Order: sequence, then structure tokens, then C-alpha cells
Amino acid sequence: QVQLVESGGGLVQPGGSLRLSCAASGSIFSINILGWFRQAPGKEREFVAAITWSGSSTYYKDSMKGRFTISRDNAKNTMNLQMNSLKPEDTAVYYCAAGYLSGVYLPSAEEGYGYWGQGTQVTVSS
Repeated sequence: QVQLVESGGGLVQPGGSLRLSCAASGSIFSINILGWFRQAPGKEREFVAAITWSGSSTYYKDSMKGRFTISRDNAKNTMNLQMNSLKPEDTAVYYCAAGYLSGVYLPSAEEGYGYWGQGTQVTVSS
């Protein structure tokens, strides 16, 4: 089992920034990718970004490119999501996910992730 704990959510004004973190523990040898997904009220959960465990490859939803940056801290077994120029439509619960991709699923597919965190609320509002 892999345990994931998110942190860093909160309330921010439009145009502001937030940094989310996800700490992984447990059987981390069984995963090779970490991702962020989000779910806004009344909407389906959607892919935000993903990064390989080694940190060598990153993937983004097109609409996030340039505003969001995903990164890894290998020493701390954590993953971060730096979110800049936030918009009200970025308001959602953000979930950290981990899995083992073997080529069956794209990094953006929820089906490729077997472990999920509890989520952290991000609210962008003035």
C-alpha cells in the first residue's frame, strides 16, 4: 500500500499563487508515476499534471501549461504543484495520485493510478 497526504491548499485571490505538496509513504517501490487531479463542484474529476517517480518526465493538461509546474523532491518522497496566475475556475479539490504505468494507460488517465490522497481544497476568490 501507498499512503498519500496532500497539503498546501487554501484560499487565494485571483492572480495569486499556491504550492501544493503530496507526501508519499509505504510501498513506494511499487509506483513509478505521481499525478495531480482536481474536481470542481458539479464537474468530473480531471487531470492536471503528472511526473515520473524519477522526475525525468512531466505531463500537463494543455490548459495548465505555463501556469502550473509539477516537481519532485526525491529526498523527501514528495511531489509539488506550483500554481501561478490562479483563476476562479481553478477552484476545486485537488487530489494527489500514484500508480504504476506500464504503457496501458496514459499518464492523464485515472485508471492508471491505484492510490489516491484525501484531497485538498483550493479556492480562488476575491
